Amino acid sequence: LKKALAAVMLKIGGEKSVLDNVVIKKALINYRLYLNQYRYQQKNRELTGDKTPKTNEKQLFLLASFNEQKINSLFQKANLSLWGSLRPQVLLWLVEEQGFNRTIMSNATQSNLPQQVNHFSEQRGLPILMPLMDLTDANQVNLSDVWGRFEQPIRIASNRYLAEAIVVMRLSNSSLVAQDLVDDFTKKNVKSCGLLCAQSQTEKQQYVLDWRLINQNQRVSRQYQGISRQELLKTGLIDITELIYQHYALANDSQNELIINVMNVDSLARYVEVFTFLTGLSSVQSATLVQASGESRRFKLVLRGSKEAFLASLKLNKQLTEFIDPLARMNSEQKSEFTSAFSWGKR
Repeated sequence: LKKALAAVMLKIGGEKSVLDNVVIKKALINYRLYLNQYRYQQKNRELTGDKTPKTNEKQLFLLASFNEQKINSLFQKANLSLWGSLRPQVLLWLVEEQGFNRTIMSNATQSNLPQQVNHFSEQRGLPILMPLMDLTDANQVNLSDVWGRFEQPIRIASNRYLAEAIVVMRLSNSSLVAQDLVDDFTKKNVKSCGLLCAQSQTEKQQYVLDWRLINQNQRVSRQYQGISRQELLKTGLIDITELIYQHYALANDSQNELIINVMNVDSLARYVEVFTFLTGLSSVQSATLVQASGESRRFKLVLRGSKEAFLASLKLNKQLTEFIDPLARMNSEQKSEFTSAFSWGKR
């Protein structure tokens, strides 16, 4: 149960460092104060090896649920940022290179890597999707496009998945390793010693993994070396998660007020839907109706984090969409305050 609560803290906190916080450490010792209920369930666990077919075995699992309000209050007490329930969909293009063979991974690939990605996605609460690699994908993007990280064909092929972030990840035991050896020799000014020297270096660094995050406003790349494919993949996924978390996390050390206008609220039922939606957001501490005119409703929001984090989280939900209201912007400039305008209803 203590491990289960730690997993919840990590999922909400987004970063491994939250488990080092003094307040969180104390809460983990007193884990029963935050526990709602627990039960056991036997499930089929799918096992996949690199050179063995998939097999299933029965395993007993512990299912625990914890008090959301108490944990959110705990994060506020610890002055830690928390990750709301609205999280970006990440599309992962994972290419593995084994010798002269390269494969774009999907859930149907005979490898333990997709299973590891799915498990990580579930544990950290970050929706990570891998391409289907069906005829549609094959017609829109080539393996060489993904390996070369050419953005235009990758973006075109990614459109069908409606992802907020695209990651291209390469895992290699050959070409990237060889290139890395050349870079090491150049940096260290080591004289060429032929195949024996290269072989010695390769034994120490058998795999190289690199990734590039493609967002609308940012490009981030990182590279790692190691002897374990699984550990390299885990390290890359952790860094990607923490990078995305920094953009969407809600800082508890600041409370901001925001006035928003919501259009297309033409009935009491729709007003209830909007109010329930706003008060249910992790980024909103409270919502108050301050004005109603026709189909427009004006709300005063008290945010747990910044306005930027609130607006970023809204982009992940299609029910409330922001639009530019020229008249509202002109009036706000005269009053020295800006009111964001939104439309209610899925598009």
